[in-house]
Amino acid sequence: MNPKTQAAPSPAAEAVTELVLDVGPVAHGGHCVARHEGRVIFVRHGIPGEKVRARLTEAGESAKFWRADVVEVLDASPDRVDHFWHLADSRRAWAHGHPPVGGAEFGHITLARQRALKSAVLAEQLKRLAAVELFPEPENPSENGLVEAVGGGRQDTGQQHDAGSGLGWRTRASFSVTTGGKLGMHAHRSDHIIPVREMPLAVDGINRLRLWDIDLQGIERVEVAAPANGSRPLVLLAPAPGTKAKRLSAIVDQLPDDVSVATFDPLKDEARQLRGRTWVQESAAGHDYRITGAGFWQIHRDAPGALVGAVTEFLHDGGFLEPGSVVADLYAGAGLFTAPLADAVGETGSVLSVEGAPGTSRDARKNLHGAPQVEIVQGRVERVLRQKPRNFDALVLDPPRAGAGKAVVDQLIAAGPRAIAYVSCDPASFARDVGYFQQGGWSLAGLRAFDLYPHTHHLEAVALLMPRR
Repeated sequence: MNPKTQAAPSPAAEAVTELVLDVGPVAHGGHCVARHEGRVIFVRHGIPGEKVRARLTEAGESAKFWRADVVEVLDASPDRVDHFWHLADSRRAWAHGHPPVGGAEFGHITLARQRALKSAVLAEQLKRLAAVELFPEPENPSENGLVEAVGGGRQDTGQQHDAGSGLGWRTRASFSVTTGGKLGMHAHRSDHIIPVREMPLAVDGINRLRLWDIDLQGIERVEVAAPANGSRPLVLLAPAPGTKAKRLSAIVDQLPDDVSVATFDPLKDEARQLRGRTWVQESAAGHDYRITGAGFWQIHRDAPGALVGAVTEFLHDGGFLEPGSVVADLYAGAGLFTAPLADAVGETGSVLSVEGAPGTSRDARKNLHGAPQVEIVQGRVERVLRQKPRNFDALVLDPPRAGAGKAVVDQLIAAGPRAIAYVSCDPASFARDVGYFQQGGWSLAGLRAFDLYPHTHHLEAVALLMPRR
């Protein structure tokens, strides 16, 4: 979590800290667009079509736009429901004198309408940034559109996960710590930390640790990973400068014996063992994966299988992924896609797996040590492709939230693959990159989108890109 300081309303706005607004269309970023006297206001916790009273959270006469949170609903949408988490409910939170915690900004909306809104955002970004028309506006705003539900796996407690609730899916969670040593979370765009005593989006393996009952003085941040396969959880502690070993030992002693504990340095991406191991074991697509420290892994318990399935289906059905194929997995992480790609190409094919983070690349080497057809290279994608040119049948591209960017897209086009499967967690950077591909003579040949982050504005997209014939 990267909190930003929440700006106080300007003196000119202080006299009008609340406004009655008509909530307009959804926009990328988890808010809707409203207008007041010609000024754009980004409103969170509303639904398009509602009339609300909203509290200004960022305002200034010179600002291009203002931000606001809904504090009262005057005319509710039929898709509004009671929020499942009081601390994330804007109306309840502000009634108690503080902003809501971030991370569940769509929790007041039915899941069907959430997916419809996410579909609208994806369609709008592709239309605006890549001139791609996905579908016309549905007559019924609650129609889901493109974004698919994901869920139905089994919790590590053996209980069936309720895909219809959109809860209990996070296998990873990040927390802050209050000045009093209590587990907390930041409010949106704020350094204000709110104590928490539950995380409804997390799997049971995280909640049953009851981290909110532990004295966390001396710790600045806590990361937790509880693998969906039920293997040993890992708690990562980021100590404040000067925290003594005795204080760390006191925290470790308060955690269950079957939990690994380590310290970590977010800047250096280093983990140091306190108890157990510094990594977790994840499973997906018939493979086990070692993930060290805070290394990247999809946080929805069913995300790895859904994404691997979409990628391999696009490439296999198009004839780009078969025994003997030459493929590459770019921004490969610990090898989530590399392993099934290696299965598909067999020992007569080859897979180039490229990852920039040194620790994650070391995990990939351990995870793929039994696949001789895989070459693992640690480094920047653009540098590695220059050093190792080859004729690729297909590429898998899974960049960070910022996307690949024009220079990398141009380089990928120049490499001449027959197809690219692009996995993205951000509609804006994805649409921008699709536009770059189209400028280079490529087209969007297939697209699926998944609701891997229920009750938030986030989504994941998988696209098939091909050169135009």
